[in-house]
Amino acid sequence: MDLYAENILDHSKHPHHNGELADASVTHTENNPSCGDTVTLQLRIEEDKIADIAWTGDGCAISQAGMSMVSDELMGMCVLDAESLTEGRIKDLLGVPVGTRRIKCALLGLHTLKNTLHTHKGQPTQTWHETIGNE
Repeated sequence: MDLYAENILDHSKHPHHNGELADASVTHTENNPSCGDTVTLQLRIEEDKIADIAWTGDGCAISQAGMSMVSDELMGMCVLDAESLTEGRIKDLLGVPVGTRRIKCALLGLHTLKNTLHTHKGQPTQTWHETIGNE
């Protein structure tokens, strides 16, 4: 097995920042309608920075590892930079090619992040098409 696949399995079996955040500023849940994977993301935002992050979820190794990797990326990041995260960056974090059948699994964390930030700002959430696939 190659190093990148091992990394995905490690993040899936030992996800980072997995759990509940008692003092979250915002909580939002998304699911992947094509397979049923879910992610609930909690952020504590202070002075326009992500001061803490926690998430829970259920699903395949790619969706859960992807959210684990995204959570590492987000710690301490300013909200503006978090809003600017792209599909390309998530694919880089995963480090393996993701086929069309699994792309929504890989990007569930990004979709959840984007809508969590919309919720935090009091904006309406967006569909998959509006948040993903525009690169």
